[in-house]
Amino acid sequence: MSDTTLHPEDAKIITLARAARARNGTVEGAAVRDETGRTYTATNVDLPSLRLSAVQVAVAMAVSSGAVSLEAAALVTDEEEPGEQDMAAVQDLGNGILFLAAPDGSLKGRYI
Repeated sequence: MSDTTLHPEDAKIITLARAARARNGTVEGAAVRDETGRTYTATNVDLPSLRLSAVQVAVAMAVSSGAVSLEAAALVTDEEEPGEQDMAAVQDLGNGILFLAAPDGSLKGRYI
């Protein structure tokens, strides 16, 4: 799979997720696109009292802004598979696609 097989809006959320990860120097970056086309970007939270994946944070931001469903989500990480909690968070808002990408932006997989 390559970026050329992605719809431009899907490539965009991967780029946004990469930028969030790089900007904050975190292990994960995520971006989600809701049913109206709005995008939300986030990174993972790793505090002593609170640990959330980047996808969980991005989904929470979308929901708290009024989103009722997701068209797509992107996760940029060194991991080879998305975590169960990431899959569940995306599934909570419908049947959106979760794109998994490497830090260089290369697509590793499509889920859900």
